[in-house]
Amino acid sequence: MTEKRLQPFQRNKSLENFLTEVNADLWHVEESLLPAHKPAFPLVFVMGPLRSGSTLLTQWLANTGLFAYPTNLLSRFYRAPIMGAKLQLLLADERYNFRDELKDFSQPVSFDSENGKTKGALAPNEFWYFWRRFLPFGNIDYLPTSELFEKVDTKTLIAEFSGMMGVFNKPISLKAMILNYNIDFLDALFEKAVFIHCKRDPLTNMESALNARKRQLGDIDKWYSFKIPEYPELSRLDPYEQVAGQIFHVNKAVEQGLENVAQHKKMTVQYEDFCRRPEAVFDQLKSKLGANGYDLDAEYCLAERFNISRDKVTDPRILRAYHAFYGKS
Repeated sequence: MTEKRLQPFQRNKSLENFLTEVNADLWHVEESLLPAHKPAFPLVFVMGPLRSGSTLLTQWLANTGLFAYPTNLLSRFYRAPIMGAKLQLLLADERYNFRDELKDFSQPVSFDSENGKTKGALAPNEFWYFWRRFLPFGNIDYLPTSELFEKVDTKTLIAEFSGMMGVFNKPISLKAMILNYNIDFLDALFEKAVFIHCKRDPLTNMESALNARKRQLGDIDKWYSFKIPEYPELSRLDPYEQVAGQIFHVNKAVEQGLENVAQHKKMTVQYEDFCRRPEAVFDQLKSKLGANGYDLDAEYCLAERFNISRDKVTDPRILRAYHAFYGKS
């Protein structure tokens, strides 16, 4: 994540500095709001590789209206998300609307995004600043789970989620792909949870990942997304084999991590199947949440299908890299 980004994707340093100041100021209030009880609702964690359809899935979950989720607004309060949740309700919730004076805060959540980045105050955010607040990762975005239990302030992490759900009075859905290799860590922390493994046809997934490198970094030779444990080995390969290995290893890690997770706490969503029949995914998630003790009392009322952004790859370099990894599996 340290590669230099092209101008449209570069961070706003003034914003970064101001957010640091604001969050430091708010922490004293946030600390007093941290509850001692466990989360009252299940969490829905979206796992899987980059460019696998995870943003579409989180936008879809947001549009159901049945889940709270990290918004672009809430993400600015990464060190005080309970306070941020209260402020979001004050600014954007229809219950507190007064003559539409803040109506521009509550625009509908669209299904548009660019490299996972959405637009709009209430659009889903990846919430990486919040996750990195707790995770002591270095150059590689991984530590053994035993080490995470030693170093992570798990009490505060759990309390933050409990507090946010207390404000929103709903389950929370969000990306947790920064912990693709530590699903056992999350599983141990949260008794009520559903892990969704987002998967996509590897060839189209690879092509999308290469395009994301070009779009955000200006060069397909530059690494994009989290630096997984296999990064040192993969970084010596050409970019096509890098993304093939990146996607292969992440999916393998998620699959292995889910092996020891209870059946009622996990499900796999194939991007192409989701696009063809999102209602089937809704019904499956509803069943999983029910097994977690939460009745999602609603019927499906969103789109019947979504367009599949890519369905065929012919680039011989991608095909060659694919066979270098998936031919071994």
